[in-house]
Amino acid sequence: MVELDPQRLPRHVAIIMDGNGRWARRRGLPRFCGHREGVKTARRIITKACEIPIPVLTLYAFSRENWERPPEEIAVLMELLRAYLREELPTMLERGIRFRVIGERERFPEDIQEWIARCERETAEGTRMTLVLALSYGARAEIARAARLLAEEVSVGRLCPQDITPEVFSRYLYTADLPDPDLLIRTSGEQRLSNFLLYQCAYTEFYFTPVLWPDFTEEEFLKALEEYQRRERRFGRV
Repeated sequence: MVELDPQRLPRHVAIIMDGNGRWARRRGLPRFCGHREGVKTARRIITKACEIPIPVLTLYAFSRENWERPPEEIAVLMELLRAYLREELPTMLERGIRFRVIGERERFPEDIQEWIARCERETAEGTRMTLVLALSYGARAEIARAARLLAEEVSVGRLCPQDITPEVFSRYLYTADLPDPDLLIRTSGEQRLSNFLLYQCAYTEFYFTPVLWPDFTEEEFLKALEEYQRRERRFGRV
């Protein structure tokens, strides 16, 4: 049984949920079966994170590059997202979860955009945990967007170039009101960031596991948190 020190929990955990397709392929199933199982895993991990509680949980649910997948796979992913937003809103309200989306939401069908806005609006007062879904998200695009916004501020005289510090720059990111991730978990054995929270992860602890996302249990999540608590974080200091 994993025992965690409640005084040393991460404020923000980010997860790259990888391995749905491989999980399905190993079982001779179509890829959409892996995505459906992945949604079930996400529900379980969100529940556990809320119970602990972890103040902020960010899930990399759909990248900008994912739009390049076959149309039939994208259609399945959109339907899973619709169902998730509809079905989980009452649960988020009951548990005090504040819901957020980061990324280019304008690329999604209008009904999904409306559900995102509704979930954000109705859960805005949640105080137990903030759940962030990264949807149509890419870190390089986010950084470029922040640079454009800063350039606009400078061009109209609201900001001087010499006043642009890392702290000021951070205020123009999607995550401006959130702490940077303390821990990033990636499943399926891959060991790369895949264009996820590049700016925010400057001092993040990484945890890689070979477990495919649909097989990632609450116990595996606790093992990642336990490993995080064993690490010494110096942030460049002695």
